[in-house]
Amino acid sequence: MTKKQSIFGRISQLVKANINEAIDNAEDPEKMLAQMERDYKNSIVDAENSIAETIGNLRLMEDDLVADQQAAEEWGVKARNASKKADELRAGGSAAEADKFDNLTKVALGKQIEAEKEVKANEPVIKSQQEVVDKLKQSLTAMKSKLSELQAKKSSLAARQKTAQAQKQVNEALGAVDVMDPLSEVSRFEEKVRREEAKVRGQQELAMSSLDQQFEDLDSLGDDAEIEARMAALKAQ
Repeated sequence: MTKKQSIFGRISQLVKANINEAIDNAEDPEKMLAQMERDYKNSIVDAENSIAETIGNLRLMEDDLVADQQAAEEWGVKARNASKKADELRAGGSAAEADKFDNLTKVALGKQIEAEKEVKANEPVIKSQQEVVDKLKQSLTAMKSKLSELQAKKSSLAARQKTAQAQKQVNEALGAVDVMDPLSEVSRFEEKVRREEAKVRGQQELAMSSLDQQFEDLDSLGDDAEIEARMAALKAQ
């Protein structure tokens, strides 16, 4: 298992566990999404810490590689200097001293070879670790992108939930009230007004009937007077 797989494997399991628990215990979707966001942010922090540690180890390996390269060059310089000195001493007739510097040359060359072996062994390891770090960075960027998507969806879903709750309350209110009741009450009131109007009309008609009767009575009195007058005239003749 690579470093990348181990880091994101643990984080993936943690994120899934937190999300599943949030969904199972969800009563308020808005609170659930907020918890999911917090868990995902914490997972990103864990990933950043693990990646930072991996990068730190890689940089240490790179520093060691540079040190080995420098050591190889320095031992090479020492080997050349010791060999040159040995040649000069041998040319001057100091064979014993020349052998001494030749031995130093061999020691320097041995150290150079050791340093070169370290460089050769560590270069592919460093290259491999650099590839891992690059992939870890890409995965971290993807996680942050997913977090942005989660935050956007959280806002959208929260708004949709509030709209659904408001619609539910309206539907419940409409269900609790008979929409025909107001018109029914108006019809009853209208009928009451009509009866009042009819009553007034009846009173007016009754009043008019009484007045007509008075005029009829007056006319009747006039007829009686005329009769009496005519009767008196006949008597006089």
